[in-house]
Amino acid sequence: MRHARSYALVGLTALVIGAVAFAQTTVAPLEEAEPVETLPLESVDALAELAKTVPGNAQNGATLAGTCAACHGLDGKSTIPEVYPNIGGQSERYLAEQLALFKSGERQNAIMQPFASMLSAQDMRDVGAHFAHQPSSAGIADDTEVAEGTYAGMKFYEIGEQLFRRGDFAREIPACMACHGPTGAGNPGPAYPHVGGQQSWYTARRLQEYRTGTTTARDTANFDVMASIARQLTDEEIGALSSYMQGLHTRPDAAMLAAIAKMPPAPPAPAAPAPAPVDAAPEGAAPEGEAPVEDVPAAAPEADAQQAS
Repeated sequence: MRHARSYALVGLTALVIGAVAFAQTTVAPLEEAEPVETLPLESVDALAELAKTVPGNAQNGATLAGTCAACHGLDGKSTIPEVYPNIGGQSERYLAEQLALFKSGERQNAIMQPFASMLSAQDMRDVGAHFAHQPSSAGIADDTEVAEGTYAGMKFYEIGEQLFRRGDFAREIPACMACHGPTGAGNPGPAYPHVGGQQSWYTARRLQEYRTGTTTARDTANFDVMASIARQLTDEEIGALSSYMQGLHTRPDAAMLAAIAKMPPAPPAPAAPAPAPVDAAPEGAAPEGEAPVEDVPAAAPEADAQQAS
């Protein structure tokens, strides 16, 4: 009987230990939690954050721009011109705004968005300041003669030159230089971009995006202007305009250098007159700036000692 009680006690103990072990190794199901709502990328108003920043620090921007250098070069000259645009010489404000649009998702680019998302608004100003201090690029325009069509006989870039400098009054197309400047250097104040020396393929793509409405429309005033112009341009005109802007730069061209070489030399400067001779001072006269010294009479000789009487 005593043995039976012992066996029962051992069995009960084993059962308890097994139950505890089972409880420790079994995961109790939890109530299903609601999914965490992440902030949509589009709701990040990065442009509004730029308004809280100060002018960019180019030195800090140079450090941050190390990531950009793989594609755009540390000096803003594209490492692969057929793939990436030049950004050297671009205005600080324009670059910062574009980075903000990439970060918010309003301007779509699979490469740019991850990099822009890591930058604060002040970082964007700093990066923009760095590249704004770099020299802009200079390209070559296509001077192939157009064989047929409306512009037959003109060189390809001349079509673009005509639109860039004069526009087209009949189609209400303003001259591009009215906003982007005669050399394509842009206008930093309203953030009109620098377009001179930019690769023609990139400028053409941007004009096509405006024409189809597939680019950012946050700034409706500027977007509407560019979209209304691009919609009236033919593919040939977009190509020619982009080619002409690729050849724009601020450096003097051969014609300007030749004109400078033909300029007559400046006349030599007249020789300086010889200094007037200085007259010698008359004898006894005091040097200039000194008071005359009066003659002092010589002292009388001392009397001889009296002789003894």
